[in-house]
Amino acid sequence: MFRALTANLVLHERIETTDAKAKELRRVAERLVSQAVRLGDVAFTPGEKLSPADKARRLAASRQVGKFLQRFGVAQVGDESKKVDLVEKVFVDLAKRFQGRPGGYTRIVKIGPRRGDNAPMCIIEFVQQAEAAAPAAG
Repeated sequence: MFRALTANLVLHERIETTDAKAKELRRVAERLVSQAVRLGDVAFTPGEKLSPADKARRLAASRQVGKFLQRFGVAQVGDESKKVDLVEKVFVDLAKRFQGRPGGYTRIVKIGPRRGDNAPMCIIEFVQQAEAAAPAAG
């Protein structure tokens, strides 16, 4: 269950789920992102520019992430479906975005009880970098 939730969080970068699942998902998702961030520039540097030792480090880390996270996800873009490599998204997009951040890659926002069974619901999402969210002051 948490593998599918983690895959959806990486794919969509924001999902709605129950409070208990979100709190546990935060722990799982942040560990995956931390493995990619720990590599530093090696995580998002193209393969042909890496030394053999760095290629081995990146391969080992991507296999560790790939053991838990499914390789591909399908995102709906308008009427079309797009196949996304989730492991590469963790290493290229998320590792680059959270480079230099010591942790706290996710945010949980409570949205109230679910209609029907009154379960507490919340939105879990990846936090945005301040430089990307705020316009440049000129």
